[in-house]
Amino acid sequence: MSRVAKNPIPIVKGVDVNLQGQAITIKGQKGTLQHTVHPSVSITQEEGALCLSATQSEGWAMAGTTRALLFNMVKGVTEGFERKLELIGVGYRAQAKGKVLNLSLGFSHPVDYPLPEGLTAETPSNTEVILRSADKQQLGQVAAEIKAIRPVEPYKGKGIRYAGERVMLKEGKKK
Repeated sequence: MSRVAKNPIPIVKGVDVNLQGQAITIKGQKGTLQHTVHPSVSITQEEGALCLSATQSEGWAMAGTTRALLFNMVKGVTEGFERKLELIGVGYRAQAKGKVLNLSLGFSHPVDYPLPEGLTAETPSNTEVILRSADKQQLGQVAAEIKAIRPVEPYKGKGIRYAGERVMLKEGKKK
């Protein structure tokens, strides 16, 4: 049995935590995040740390999940998270214009992906996209949605992939 939930979550300097019943709000320099905690988990703030405990025996499973979510929230509002995407293919380009990511992916039309609030995108080169956010869950969801626009093709390896992702290429048809 894992004992992750028993570890306290340290609150870094510059982070403001507000507990109101089962709702928790964490504020930092990168933004504000909110979460509603499961009823079987209770949170207390003690000496610069958040401590979790479960009211039922089944509640410890939710306590471990809640601890991981709250730890990522504290890390997100202090450091933030980033995800890098690569575009592989002839003529594949990306360009960030404010709150819209313009993608040219070999379709007959350009694809404009509107970025949600709290997420920023930058394109250091035509084939690289860097997404940044304080919310790890939102960042992963947006990266997966962008990747799903043109998934990696298994024969030539063309498409959108995460930076450093290995793609197993299939062998072509033999005569």
